[in-house]
Amino acid sequence: MTSVLRTVAGVLGSRALARVTRIHHEAPPHSAPRRLGRRSFVRNAALGGVVLNLGILTGGTLRLLWPNKTGAFGKTLRVPAALIPQVEGQPYVNSAGKFYLVHTKDGVMALYWRCPHLGCTVPPWNAADQEFHCPCHGSIYNYEGVRTGGPAPRPMDYMSASVDDATGDVLVDTGTIIQRQDYTPDQAVKV
Repeated sequence: MTSVLRTVAGVLGSRALARVTRIHHEAPPHSAPRRLGRRSFVRNAALGGVVLNLGILTGGTLRLLWPNKTGAFGKTLRVPAALIPQVEGQPYVNSAGKFYLVHTKDGVMALYWRCPHLGCTVPPWNAADQEFHCPCHGSIYNYEGVRTGGPAPRPMDYMSASVDDATGDVLVDTGTIIQRQDYTPDQAVKV
């Protein structure tokens, strides 16, 4: 049986080898490469330039549209228990998260420092006047962020907060900004 298989393989192999050698011998001798004319060169160069520019433009547009999230804003930030202010004390300022942590008699709140009027940054707590005072158009807010004067249409927005039971740290979700019309005790988190 093995000799039959060897014979069949030899016959088929020799026919394939003969066919390849015949094709090789029948091929024309090496001819000179075809010369590229001026028109073809200019056409190919222009087409290559257009394709290259479209590729760069497409890549730049996709990069521009891709979100560029850097920094801590939009993430959950931890405020250590040692930095939580006393009740009605000087608010803790978190620049990375863009919030003021205030400690009302009902608990802690993270007030978003963007003025709801036109989006100006509300400066830190003014201890002398006992208020947050927006310098752009004069909106005034109390310790809970409720508007007490000025053109702002509503109180300062606040961020979702929770307390880590194990450490006592406050976790502020800067990606969840909540609008409100007035202050209610359930907006604060017990510490």
